[in-house]
Amino acid sequence: MSFNASVSAQDFPILTRKIRDDKRLVYLDSGATSQKPHVVIDAQSNFYRMQNAAAHRGAHQLAEEATDALENARQIVANFLNAHHDEVVFTKSATESLNLVAYAMGNAEKGNRFHLTAGDGIVVTEMEHHANLIPWQQLAARTGATLSWFEVTPEGRLDLSNIAQVITDKTKVVALTHQSNVLGTIIPLQEIVKRAHEVGAVVVLDACQSVPHMPVDVKALDIDFLAFSGHKTVGPTGIGIFWGRRELLAELPPFLTGGSMIENVTMTGATWAPAPKKFEPGVPSMAQAVGLGAALTYLTDIGMNNIHEHELSLTKYLLKEFEAIEGLTVIGPRDMNMRGGSVSFTVGDIHPHDVGQYLDSQGIAVRTGHHCAWPLARKMGVPASTRASFYLYNTQDDLDALVTGIRGAQKYFG
Repeated sequence: MSFNASVSAQDFPILTRKIRDDKRLVYLDSGATSQKPHVVIDAQSNFYRMQNAAAHRGAHQLAEEATDALENARQIVANFLNAHHDEVVFTKSATESLNLVAYAMGNAEKGNRFHLTAGDGIVVTEMEHHANLIPWQQLAARTGATLSWFEVTPEGRLDLSNIAQVITDKTKVVALTHQSNVLGTIIPLQEIVKRAHEVGAVVVLDACQSVPHMPVDVKALDIDFLAFSGHKTVGPTGIGIFWGRRELLAELPPFLTGGSMIENVTMTGATWAPAPKKFEPGVPSMAQAVGLGAALTYLTDIGMNNIHEHELSLTKYLLKEFEAIEGLTVIGPRDMNMRGGSVSFTVGDIHPHDVGQYLDSQGIAVRTGHHCAWPLARKMGVPASTRASFYLYNTQDDLDALVTGIRGAQKYFG
């Protein structure tokens, strides 16, 4: 696949739409959710049409086919991450995946490596999306553990100058985003992982903004747990991934309980099935998993390196164009060092919501607000910002339309 508007329009049906008085849709909000190609829509629809049955239940042919479809999707995810098949857990979202690991740690009994008590430490960063902040706040409150964090510099980078003071021998968990959904900053993960493992802490990676956009190899990153969402990965909504090292999943208690995740049940107790079943109670999201498998196959066929380079090219172009817009301020890194395709900005005294509404009137979809990262917005000194986020289907023409739209907003609001 080449990166051009005609192919994108062909693969992604929604991009053929006209909106707001017959204007071309310019979709620049993939950081919130990505659009879906025909192959994903068809895969999910075909499952419901021809194979719909409860996976891992029943002895009939449809149940067998549904089970095969689900487990094939699990293997596709495993291959995509360079992981083992039994390390991949299906959830309904990345938010659920992150809550899964946090609540499971809270369920750990004394003697379990994940058991937290007063004096233990949990480390996050000021960059975190609420989905990777609030679960750890809540875990600290329930267990008495101390919550610490890496601060963000005015340039939108993590300040690791005090890494030995933040990650101490009391630290049990380091949970952090791989790429900021607001700033586009890619963090210096290697240094953090090295320090965390030196003190025996586990590393939980929120990879929602990295897995869809660049190659992610869990073995090479040397992390312990990872979460990402299907809907940001040209896949369906209602499906997320929780990955963990095989030996750690064996020790981690379950998060939710019910059918399918048990080994044996009596009237007074139960024992758990091995992972991944231990973390997948109830009928799984089968059609969504099949759709995610189709999405990751689609991305793999294009090449994650190709997608990443394409997005870097767009980001570099937009940052250069933004330099010529008087009054526009980029929130976060203004260079291409360790950053991805998400650019947040303010335009003089125009409220970001007004900027977003004007752009919408021109057919341009962006995100406005604090982007579910309120502490980061406060740290950067802005109550809100406008965010443009790119993906493989975006073109330079889309960015030109954005620049024209911003200039139009400046004229409209005086």
